[in-house]
Amino acid sequence: METMASRFALGAAKEQEINVVLKKAGDANIADLLNCNAIAIGSPEYFGTMAGMIKDFFDRTFEAAQEKTIGLPFVVFVCAGNDGRGAITQIERIAAGYKWKKALEHLRVVGALTKEDMAYVEELGQTLAAGVDFGIF
Repeated sequence: METMASRFALGAAKEQEINVVLKKAGDANIADLLNCNAIAIGSPEYFGTMAGMIKDFFDRTFEAAQEKTIGLPFVVFVCAGNDGRGAITQIERIAAGYKWKKALEHLRVVGALTKEDMAYVEELGQTLAAGVDFGIF
């Protein structure tokens, strides 16, 4: 997941007018959420669900951010050894509670990451950043 997140951020940073902040969920806080123009959530899938620290981030920020981040563009990328759909479904449900807007199709990688997966996650990052920069999202 760390490799995927780094590649996503690398792609997003190709858009020169966009400031990219890459943080682990445990290090991210309410200020990070309130000050972003879009959010990408990357999670491994554990036991059919998102990583616990992703859920912790949502728990720590929901009350303060719920009404202040309505319409925030988001995308999810998940790596899974088995399926990955459970993590995406859970994150989508929580994002619906925030009333965020799905900006792009989520990425689900099952098994070992390939070069094609890494290129795609980098492109996903650049696409999200370009969409924010151009006001599409």
